[in-house]
Amino acid sequence: MEVGALRRFNRIINPQSGRAIIVPMDHGVSDGAPRGLRNMAKAISDMSEGGADAVLLHKGLIHKARYEDHLHLGFIMHISASTSLSSRPNKKMLVGDVEEAVRLGADAVSIHINLGDANEREMLHTAGMIADQCNRWGMPLLMMLYGRGGLIRDSFNVDVVAQCARVGAELGADIVKVSYTGTPESFAKVTECCCCPVVIAGGEMIDSDVRLFQMVYDSLQAGGAGLSIGRNVFDHPRRVTLMKALNAMVHSGATVEDAMTIMADHADEA
Repeated sequence: MEVGALRRFNRIINPQSGRAIIVPMDHGVSDGAPRGLRNMAKAISDMSEGGADAVLLHKGLIHKARYEDHLHLGFIMHISASTSLSSRPNKKMLVGDVEEAVRLGADAVSIHINLGDANEREMLHTAGMIADQCNRWGMPLLMMLYGRGGLIRDSFNVDVVAQCARVGAELGADIVKVSYTGTPESFAKVTECCCCPVVIAGGEMIDSDVRLFQMVYDSLQAGGAGLSIGRNVFDHPRRVTLMKALNAMVHSGATVEDAMTIMADHADEA
């Protein structure tokens, strides 16, 4: 990795722990602004205060982000999109490029690929093109990869998720984001066949802090490199405290019990 790319990469992946806490905030395009993202300045500030390593935004909101207020926080520019209003929401289209991300001061770019979709080949072509641009500009690349559509019956199947991770690594991702497969034993099969850091998605809303912490803990024990969790973090009623607990798990080796203790000790924090 070139010096410029490595400097940016180290703003996403903590060089001491080799792990990352990324909070994706691109949901306003795909689904409309959820409750936790209606005030973006407050959401970014809370993630920064809680100890996130990076937030992931579309370019219009990076324009409005106050870098000077969050000097330790990495910014990832998401450059592909679709909306839930479309008849083909799994087809992700480019809405930005790497040069634009460089101009905006981003520390990485991210793209979303749905393997198994009828438009898979176009998304794969896009991934290869963006990886080449990232190499030329010294920009780290995060690929979000999911098995959706076509012949895929279970997008959480370990073989499907493992192939998603491997496709990302083979096409040039520096970090891949995939679904958690449900157990540390199965997720270890995902991380062991991938040649770059693997972070987990949050998926649908999780109904308890214990379940969220257990998923994160198990993924780390299976060789995961952290998390890229959105609505289960920014829509949490005590999201700053939750972030502090997740930070302790990802970067300091805290257990589920330790994380729950942090939540209890800071019960008065919103």
